[in-house]
Amino acid sequence: MADHLLSFKFLFFALVILATSFLPLPSLLSRSVNRLFQLKQHIYPSSPAIFTRSQLNRTFASMAYEKELDIALLAVQRATLLTKSVYSSHSKGTLSKSDSSPVTIGDFGAQALIISSILHAFPNDEVVGEEDADDLRKNESLRDLVWELVQAAKLEDSKAEEKIGGPIKSAEDMLTAIDAGRSQGGRKGRIWALDPIDGTKGFLRGGQYAVCLALMVDGVPAVGVIGCPNLPVDDKTLLDASVGADADDKEGKGVLFGAVTGEGATSRPLGPGALLDGNKISMKPLEDITQATFCESVEAGHSSHGDNAAIASKLGITKPSVRMDSQAKYGSIARGAGDLYLRLPVSKTYQEKIWDHAAGVVIVEEAGGQVSDAWGKPLDFGLGRTLKDNKGVVAAPKAVFSQVIEVVKDVLGAKE
Repeated sequence: MADHLLSFKFLFFALVILATSFLPLPSLLSRSVNRLFQLKQHIYPSSPAIFTRSQLNRTFASMAYEKELDIALLAVQRATLLTKSVYSSHSKGTLSKSDSSPVTIGDFGAQALIISSILHAFPNDEVVGEEDADDLRKNESLRDLVWELVQAAKLEDSKAEEKIGGPIKSAEDMLTAIDAGRSQGGRKGRIWALDPIDGTKGFLRGGQYAVCLALMVDGVPAVGVIGCPNLPVDDKTLLDASVGADADDKEGKGVLFGAVTGEGATSRPLGPGALLDGNKISMKPLEDITQATFCESVEAGHSSHGDNAAIASKLGITKPSVRMDSQAKYGSIARGAGDLYLRLPVSKTYQEKIWDHAAGVVIVEEAGGQVSDAWGKPLDFGLGRTLKDNKGVVAAPKAVFSQVIEVVKDVLGAKE
């Protein structure tokens, strides 16, 4: 029997090798794990357990997306080198899109760099990006300005730079990379959701912003990365009003959040080269919800401040809300700097964009939180480029989530 059990161990390690060779096939690996476990139980039901089913599945979940997380972290880190250079400049090359939302040269450059990185490592994947290159193709001077920034954005570590494909070779390749973000999303396959500069208005006025990237597999977020150049590096720094209102690009700022489903969440300092060491993060234990700090959007057009205040009052929360732009809110509550995130609907017709939430949802859930829409429904990322079946977003620690969501529903229900 010992020899046979050793054979099962050999099969286990063979699956490990398969996992590293066929990273895009986590569902197949999971099925193989389950079949191997069933076979062992059928032949040797009373033998000592070499491993448990959950241990195997956790191992393969981690290995299946190890490369994806590494590439995403490096891609976002390199893109923040570009956004920081634009952030510190006087002219950000602002344009207005058809929906009147602003876009900067930083948006174009960051999208080009990240999509180029993703398609170098995973050429068969799709990307849902926020921008396209139409304006750059029409405006030669703007294109040249973006191209200059893209050429200058390089990781100092040559091995890290090589992992994500190295420099983009030409201005035309840059435009092609930007336009590769035209995927319509959906529920099948591997699709990345990218927001090259989340919180563009905050970026323009000197507030918080984030570079956000998530991998969705069959419509479910599996990997999330958020780069926040203006958040404090120290995970223990609690949120206050100055974090959102008066950001700057000084020493001690710059955080890179990452998470893989089933593997927890981390934060690490943003750096100029290879990835720096990360720390496990978790949401703060919240024994008394009246002591909670909640985050909301700066823009009243993004979230109903009045409804947020009513919910805080019903929960007994007396601390003022912290208003900040971008998915930096997700990262902040995930590491315990804040507690609740409320983004309540201001329009019956507005549909949240998947790139505004996919990365943040993975990070918060892996840090011990729960996320739903304002009515308690899970966010559905498999319906295209928007969360068309959801209204609003609520994120909170699991222990108090049900309490929070009931109050949210009470406040919103009273308006109908």
